[in-house]
Amino acid sequence: MEKKNQTQDALSSSVIGAAIEVHKVLGPGLLESAYQSALEAEFEHQQISFESQVPVPVTYRDRRLDCGYRLDLIIDNQLIVEIKAVEAFLPVHQAQLLTYLKLTGIRTGLLLNFNSVLLRDGIKRLRL
Repeated sequence: MEKKNQTQDALSSSVIGAAIEVHKVLGPGLLESAYQSALEAEFEHQQISFESQVPVPVTYRDRRLDCGYRLDLIIDNQLIVEIKAVEAFLPVHQAQLLTYLKLTGIRTGLLLNFNSVLLRDGIKRLRL
């Protein structure tokens, strides 16, 4: 378990570094979709493995529901990244990420708020 946590910590650090680079170039004030596209380009540049707009399986009483939920990014099948461009994180943003972690079985996630003046103030890391 310790080694897996170290891997997730390294992934988190890589993702945060890429996000800071995107934020340096673009700054706050754009839509989430612009930051996601730029972050994907940065991941490709840094050779960080990711999947984009991944459907989230929701099951109720052994029935799979097609609810249309999608994760912004999954990094190396180990880290969920949810991108926001909001004035401030609300409890619902953390609840959303925690629910995604539970539904997918992935243990670690990052909330990134690109609308922050300093991106470091717009980062929340959650772990189950």
